[in-house]
Amino acid sequence: MKYKRILLKLSGEALIGNKNFGIDSNKLENYSNEIKNIQNLGIEVAIVIGGGNIYRGIESETSGIDRVQGDYMGMLATVINCMALQSFLEKIGCDTRLLSGFNIDQVCEPFIRRKAIRHLEKNRIVIFGAGLGKPYFTTDSTASLRAIEIEADIVLKGTRVDGVYNSDPEKSSSAKKFNEISFDDVYKKNLNIMDMTAFTLCKENNLPIIVFDMNKPGNLIKIIEGKKIGTLIY
Repeated sequence: MKYKRILLKLSGEALIGNKNFGIDSNKLENYSNEIKNIQNLGIEVAIVIGGGNIYRGIESETSGIDRVQGDYMGMLATVINCMALQSFLEKIGCDTRLLSGFNIDQVCEPFIRRKAIRHLEKNRIVIFGAGLGKPYFTTDSTASLRAIEIEADIVLKGTRVDGVYNSDPEKSSSAKKFNEISFDDVYKKNLNIMDMTAFTLCKENNLPIIVFDMNKPGNLIKIIEGKKIGTLIY
């Protein structure tokens, strides 16, 4: 296998599926099966999920909610998503651990780097909830930092498009896809892949990213096998 330890970043919006809001159980079931398939190969899997299907902290100011308060609300939304994914994974026989950026002792373990790595070594799927436990940081930043902390080989950013384009492929039929692109070229072309903090963390720590379509069955395991799926950023 090309990668031994990966961090999978999923957006909260992806969990909506065919619904208008919340969590689509069919989507969770599909994702869980895809994740189990790579765990069965001996791949160590860590996961970060956004909370945008429930609440986006960055939108709080326009709704009259204090930004810091809104960010904490967004962190709690990620925990809900993490608990839902954990439930589906365990239902199909996966051993999991949910680690939180702040203390919620009844449902999560606190994030401790050494414990997280130990869980991975024991072939447990580790899910990181509640972001970094601090306001003003996105779940993209969480994914980048946690991947660095656990010494992951790569960040796999699962989206609803099949890679990085020079313009929005959902709006422009002439959008060009990049199969590979360097960190420096992403800066030069001003491509919107992650927030700048998250992206810079990956660049400075030589942590590659693959952006791919998580909704296409089999894509995740193909990446693990070394096939060229999505866009590699290096």
